[in-house]
Amino acid sequence: MRNLIAFPVLILVLIIQSSVVSQIRLISGYADLLLLTLAGWALQENVKSAWHWAVLGCIIFGFVSKMPWLVFVFGYLSVILIAQILQRRVWHAPLLAMFSVTFAGTLLIHGASFAMLRLLGTSLEFGDVLGAVTLPSLLLNMLFSIPIYNFMHDLSMWVYPPEEY
Repeated sequence: MRNLIAFPVLILVLIIQSSVVSQIRLISGYADLLLLTLAGWALQENVKSAWHWAVLGCIIFGFVSKMPWLVFVFGYLSVILIAQILQRRVWHAPLLAMFSVTFAGTLLIHGASFAMLRLLGTSLEFGDVLGAVTLPSLLLNMLFSIPIYNFMHDLSMWVYPPEEY
């Protein structure tokens, strides 16, 4: 029953990503709200459904994006894996873990997107993509990561309330 909260949250993330966040651009980069939501959810210590959220997010975003679905599967499942590894190791500094997952996830997803577009025959230069898309997206993701982490922390406390003694 607790996993059902993923449907409205991820659909809301899709709507906000498509309508609001995609309009907030820095050069050609934009924030990835799904990346931040999945990272924030996976870094919560009592959450057990991070993989379910990632699969559902890949399915939902795969329908509305022109990017091949394989990029989302590789990128977002890698984000969950990194987040869970860091959650076990750096649990005393959750914001440091959020920044680390955001940094690694942004680079992974943009790298996978670049590789897939190159395989499909798009003539993009690595330096241009790095300077105009990846680094500005990384900066925006870092800026949005703190409020998203706090929201996901509050949501996890509501979905998985701490046990009372």
